[in-house]
Amino acid sequence: MFSISYAIKPESRDRYLVLIKEVKEHLTTVGKHDYSVFEAKGRKNHFTEVFITNSVEAFDALEDNLDEKAQELISSLESCVDEGGMRYNTVVETV
Repeated sequence: MFSISYAIKPESRDRYLVLIKEVKEHLTTVGKHDYSVFEAKGRKNHFTEVFITNSVEAFDALEDNLDEKAQELISSLESCVDEGGMRYNTVVETV
C-alpha cells in the first residue's frame, strides 16, 4: 500500500475537490488502479490518497504506468497543496 498525505490551501478546496474527483475517475477507470482518497476526520483540508497493489512489481510500476492525462492531473493537484508539502508512506503486507 502506498499513501500520500497532505493538507491543501483552504482557498484551493473547491478546485482541489473537482481535480481529485477527476483524478480518481481516471485512475480507477482508465488506469485500473485500486485507488481511494480520504479526508481526515476532524481535520478539514487534510487528505490521504491510497494506492493498493497486489505485488511489489505492480507497486514499482505505478509511476511508470501513469499516462499523460494522469500526470497532468496530478501536477495540477500539487498546486493546491499547502507549504507543508506531501508525505509518502509505503507499507508491505506481511501476514
